[in-house]
Amino acid sequence: MLLDAASLYFRAFYGVPTSVTSPDGRPVNAVRGFLDMTARLVTTHGPERLVACWDDDWRPAFRVRALPSYKAHRVAPEGGEEVPDELGPQVPVLVEVLAAAGIARVGAPGYEADDVIGTLAERAEGPVDVVTGDRDLFQLVDDARGVRVLYTARGITDLELVDEAAVTAKYGIPGRAYADFAVLRGDPSDGLPGVAGVGAKTAAALITEFGDLAGIRAAAARTVVPKAPLTAAVLKKLHAGADYLDAAPVVVAVARDIDLPPVADELPRRPADPDALAALAAAHGIESSVRRLGAALGWPADATA
Repeated sequence: MLLDAASLYFRAFYGVPTSVTSPDGRPVNAVRGFLDMTARLVTTHGPERLVACWDDDWRPAFRVRALPSYKAHRVAPEGGEEVPDELGPQVPVLVEVLAAAGIARVGAPGYEADDVIGTLAERAEGPVDVVTGDRDLFQLVDDARGVRVLYTARGITDLELVDEAAVTAKYGIPGRAYADFAVLRGDPSDGLPGVAGVGAKTAAALITEFGDLAGIRAAAARTVVPKAPLTAAVLKKLHAGADYLDAAPVVVAVARDIDLPPVADELPRRPADPDALAALAAAHGIESSVRRLGAALGWPADATA
């Protein structure tokens, strides 16, 4: 099970009231929500391995070079990612708690959590559940290899299972064609404009007809007599968006071969540092969440006492 950590702690922050605070009055809603969600996931799905995948770089330089608009609207005035004031201080707390609990947390310099997830999913010898609220990761679904997405559609409790059939049912495209679909349609949440005038319906029709973006562009280059779905209007839009189509695949495609060391991702049968975990739980008022996580992981009752 690969957790898209930032996606989940943002979901937790907005899904759990900020009135959930530590003994000294600081919000801990994101930390508690993340831990509670992890406990439910482990209990419900029973993974043998678990990794919290981290954004070491939320806006990698290679993606910004390809498309300067990538996540540009989310850059804070002082630089870095714009994060709610009450969430920012909770992230280091979560890092400490995960370390004390012994849950693997993996990032890679110059890459997003998506790329860590893509690489670990590619390496996996068995089925993989990717837990995220980011539709970009739908491109990883692979029925043959047992890779699916548990999509946090709403809040932190309502999960939607996404496999190849679900992608086809929702978007009308082959199951593993989501990346090309996203390039064509665009994604305003990531600053991805898409091809001007090409919406979801046209993008799906083009992919269904020509297989992938390379096939679409090859057909557009050789088409003399326009014919649906490559109508004269669509051809004009594809030609006008040629520079964008050259750059966008680099931005949208999840890396699957980044250089990651081996990961100790087995479920921790005891906390890595019981004393530190107990101290963190008491200091931040998250004892109940830590107990629920421990119960899900099968820890002894006195593991954090």
